Order: sequence, then structure tokens, then C-alpha cells
Amino acid sequence: MKLKKFIIVLAGLSILISFPGYGQITEQTLKFGEVLNDISRYYVDTVNEEQLVSKTLRQMLHDLDPHSTYMSKEEVKAAQEQLEGGFEGIGVSFNILDDTIFVVNPIAGGPSEKVGIHAGDRIVKIDGENVAGVGITNLDVMKKLKGPKGTKVNVSIQRRRVDKLLPFTITRDEIPIYSLDASYMVGDDVGYIKLARFSNTTMDEFSGAMTKLQDQGMKDLILDLTGNGGGYLYVAIDLADQFLAGRRMIVYTKGVHNPRKNYYSTDKGSFETGKLIIMIDETSASASEIVSGAMQDWDRAVLVGRRSFGKGLVQGRFELNDGSEIRLTVARYFTPAGRLIQKSYSKGYEAYSHELLERYNSGELSGEDTKHFPDSLKFHTLIKNRVVYGGGGILPDYLVPIDTSEYSDYYRDIISQGVLNQFILEYVDNNRKSLKSSYPDFQTFKKNFSVTPAIVAQLRKY
Repeated sequence: MKLKKFIIVLAGLSILISFPGYGQITEQTLKFGEVLNDISRYYVDTVNEEQLVSKTLRQMLHDLDPHSTYMSKEEVKAAQEQLEGGFEGIGVSFNILDDTIFVVNPIAGGPSEKVGIHAGDRIVKIDGENVAGVGITNLDVMKKLKGPKGTKVNVSIQRRRVDKLLPFTITRDEIPIYSLDASYMVGDDVGYIKLARFSNTTMDEFSGAMTKLQDQGMKDLILDLTGNGGGYLYVAIDLADQFLAGRRMIVYTKGVHNPRKNYYSTDKGSFETGKLIIMIDETSASASEIVSGAMQDWDRAVLVGRRSFGKGLVQGRFELNDGSEIRLTVARYFTPAGRLIQKSYSKGYEAYSHELLERYNSGELSGEDTKHFPDSLKFHTLIKNRVVYGGGGILPDYLVPIDTSEYSDYYRDIISQGVLNQFILEYVDNNRKSLKSSYPDFQTFKKNFSVTPAIVAQLRKY
């Protein structure tokens, strides 16, 4: 039997191992090949076989479950960059403002910063080609600016208060993608850390942030996993291990063709005794649910927020010969107390994709839903024997309803049309010098900046 490459995946996570994937070829497998061959040889019109196969694979896997899918070679590369913690390019955070590439910020230590690109610069030419006022998209920008490490790209920059275009030659390099969005003290002895994803760099970033916070006197921690869609399984286990003392189960998996496998903590945790609050919401998924579910089952943390997404299917990445791959569900994830993390998808893909909207309409997100859970979904925590619930997603200990109090039609419109984001970019660009002078660091800005009536008036006019 030939070994097929198999990679455990959790919302994009991947761990490469060997997997016996080529056994006896079935009659149905041969039938699929025969049909494709007949189409290629005899169909009345010319057929794009790649598009036909891709579409067929996507639909076939969709019919199995919501998370089994086919990915093209390009999609595979983009997904891996997010989790491997880096890509190769020029190192700028950008936005499209007035049909022009606007540099929000050059990445610290990156190739653009090294040659003198500034926040607020406009990129109007790339390798001599005009890219301003031509309807360029984010994808177009990335295609033009990304490239192999060591290659060069020439850009022409328009800078405020400079009459002529400024030419720069930038040598592309590896650009880090950070998974830690923020870390700071929110009280005399309480620290706060927000993680955006579980990537290769997460534990180094987390450890660095913890050391700094502990040096500032942190005794208790708020870990914010809201909006965190997941990542590598081993990183979720490593993170959970930081909070659990001794050998305790963190998660287990099982499927028809995959016997149960248990994952445990070790005795090397860096924060095993301080108080811990974990924030989750309806977009916290997979790896976030593994961590929060384990902490709740072991009575290690208080969970605050709203029920998490409910993504508890394990995908295996099966690499295909052209660099594309299928991500096939091979097992399910369960918390230490035995709760299945995955929410139901029995009503089909369309109903599944609208499930978060149904939560909103039912009143669950606003705290109005008084739905009672059946006894079959009751579980008990492993230390204090508290009742917790299964049925998909992790239900927090304390509900924080979604804030709709100021979500007016006007606010919705300026958000959906990108007006607020563009206004902020222009406001910062026009007031960059005074803002930097008045607010030299984040803490000063957080403490002293406020939106004045004059700023609101500017926004209305804009």
C-alpha cells in the first residue's frame, strides 16, 4: 500500500504525517475517471477539465459536511501563510483609499521601512505601471507586491508636501504575520492578551507578552479569544498546557477510521495558579474552543461572552499531485468532559451557513433566548462538578449580550460602505504630526484621546 500524505487540520491548522491513503481502487473510483475521460474525449464543446473537476470536488465534499472542502494550489499557499506566521513581500499594511494604494504602516524591521517608506505614503506606480485611479483591488496589490525573497520591486511614492514622485527599490524579504493583537495591563495586577489565531509564532509571542506583563506585576489574566477562528492543534494544546497543572486531558478525537486519541497537558505550565478569564464569542472557533472548553471542564477559568462557533470536526489535508488538496473530515473533537464541540449540520449546508443569523434572530446573542437544554446535553465539570452543556460550541459561564444599542442604520451604512474606515485613514494622515506629539504611546492615547464634536462634524461632512 502506498502512503499518502495526511495532515491534521483544524480551521487551517496542519501537521504533516503519513497516512495509508492508497488502498484498493474501488469500482466507484474507476467510474468517476471513466466519466471524466468520456467528457474530455466526446463532449460537443471544449471543456476546461480543471474547472470541471474543481467544481465537482467542491460540491461532492460540501455534501459530506460543512468543513470538508477542496482547495486550489493558490488557496493552499494563502492559507498556509496565515498559519506559518510569515510570507515574502515588501512589508506594508495597506488600504485602498480614493482608488490609490495607501500605506497604513510599514511593518517594523521590514524591507519597506528599511528603505524609508512612511505611513501615509501613496503607491502610484509599481515597476513603472500606473496603479492609481485604475480600480485596483486588494488582490491585485498583493499579486504585484508579494514575491520571492531577494527579488526587487520598484515603486513610485506620492508623499504629502513633496512635489515630485519619490522612487524606491525594495528588496522583498520574509514578512512575519503576528498572531497576538494586543497585550497590556488593565489594572494594578490584571493583564490582558488578545490572540487573533493559533499559528507557528503564537507561543513565542504569548510567552514574550506574559513575561512583560508579569514583570509589570500581573497576577491574574484575561485571555481574549473573541474573533479567533482557530489554527494549529499543537499550538492550542501548548497554550492550554500553560494553564493546567500536571497531566490533564485537554482534548480527544475519534472517528470511524481514527481510534480515540487523547491529548494531555504536562507539568511545564507558566500560569497555573493565577485567576483566568477567557473571553469568547460566536466567531471563536476550533482551536479557541479546544482551549476554552478544556479550561471550563477543569474549572480552571471563567468563560465570559457568548456561545462559541461550534467547529469541532477534524480535517485531514490530503495533498493532490498538482499542489491542490482536499481537506476531508476524519474525526471529531471532544472536550475532557466528553462534550462534542461541533454543532449540528443535519439540516444541510445552507442552514448551517445561516446558523449564526438564526442565533441573532432567536434572541440568543442578545440574551433573550430562554431555551432549556435537555438532560442529554448536560455534562459536569471535572473538579467542582458544575453543570455545563454540550450540543455544539462552548457555552460561557457568564453571558455578555451583543451590543446593538448604538447600531443605527446610519452606522451600518457608513461601516458597510467603508466610509468610516476611509475617514479614519484620512484623519490620521492629515493630523499625523500632532497625533504623534500628543500621544507618543498607546497608554497615553488610550487614556487621553476622545472623539470630539468637531471630529463627529467632520465625519458627517465627509
